[in-house]
Amino acid sequence: MSSTPHDPFYSSPFGPFYRRHTPYMVQPEYRIYEMNKRLQSRTEDSDNLWWDAFATEFFEDDATLTLSFCLEDGPKRYTIGRTLIPRYFSTVFEGGVTDLYYILKHSKESYHNSSITVDCDQCTMVTQHGKPMFTKVCTEGRLILEFTFDDLMRIKTWHFTIRQYRELVPRSILAMHAQDPQVLEQLSKNITRMGLTNFTLNYLRLCVILEPMQELMSRHKTYNLSPRDCLKTCLFQKWQRMVAPPAEPTRQPTTKRRKRKNSTSSTSNSSAGNNANSTSSKKKTPAANLSLSSQVPELGALQSCSLNPGRDGALCHSTAVTPSVQFKEKH
Repeated sequence: MSSTPHDPFYSSPFGPFYRRHTPYMVQPEYRIYEMNKRLQSRTEDSDNLWWDAFATEFFEDDATLTLSFCLEDGPKRYTIGRTLIPRYFSTVFEGGVTDLYYILKHSKESYHNSSITVDCDQCTMVTQHGKPMFTKVCTEGRLILEFTFDDLMRIKTWHFTIRQYRELVPRSILAMHAQDPQVLEQLSKNITRMGLTNFTLNYLRLCVILEPMQELMSRHKTYNLSPRDCLKTCLFQKWQRMVAPPAEPTRQPTTKRRKRKNSTSSTSNSSAGNNANSTSSKKKTPAANLSLSSQVPELGALQSCSLNPGRDGALCHSTAVTPSVQFKEKH
C-alpha cells in the first residue's frame, strides 16, 4: 500500500506541506542526546568556563548528582551539588577518557505538576579510554532523572546506580602483543573500578569534605570575611535556628456576646476575678524568674559570646569555639 498525502508520515517531494508538526516541548530522552552531543564537542582546550556553561545548560541551579556503587570495601554513595557537578564531568576526561556518552533503553516517563521523571533500568555509560591503553568501558546500571517541566527542561536530580561494568579491548591489540607476556598481563588488568577512573573516585571522596563547606565558601566570597569569621557566623546562625522557638499559628479572637448581670453578682465576680488574678500572678512569678540558660543547655556554653558588629552584621566571637579549619584564599 503506497502512502498518500493524507498519511501523517507522508513526505512530499515538492516541500514539507504534509509533514507532521514537531512537538513544542522536547522529550526528556532527547535532552540526554543533546548532552551527549555537547560532550562530543569538548576539546582539549575546554576550561572551567566551558564546563560551567555545560552544567548551566543541562542542570538546574539547585541540582544534585548522586552515584551509588559497590567497591571492595563495601557500598558507596556520593551526592554532590550544583557547584561541584562541572568538575565531576571534567575529572572523567582527566582520567584518560576521550569520549563519554549515555545510552538509555526502555525508559519510563512520568509527568507531574512541575517535573518529569525518567526511570531507565537499562542505562549504559560508555567511556572510550585512550590511555593507559585503548579500552572501551561499558558501565551498566539504573539512571533516574528528574527534569523541570518548562521550556529549558534542565535536570534537577541525577541518580545513577551502577550494577556492573565491562572493559573491552580490541582483538587487534591482543594480536599485536601475543608474543609479549608482560604486555598481555598488563592488558588483563582493569583500568577502572566499577567503570570509574581513579581521578573520579578521588574527586568524589574529596567532595565529601567540600560539600559541607559550600556555605562557608559562598559566605567568604560574598562578604570577603576571614575563614574564622565565616565559621563563627555560620555556627551562630545555626545556633539561633536551634534555640528559636517554633512559630505558633495566630488564633483569631472569639467574640462572645456579653450578658447583663445584676450588681450582687458583679461584685462577687469581681472579687473572685481579683483572687484568680492574684493566684495566677503568683503562679507566673516562678516561671518568669527562670533563666534561659537553665531551659536551654546550649546557652550556658555560649553565654561568653560577645556580639560585635562585623562587615556582614552581628558576629559571635566565642572562646568556646576553636575551629581548626583553614583554607587558602584565591588571589
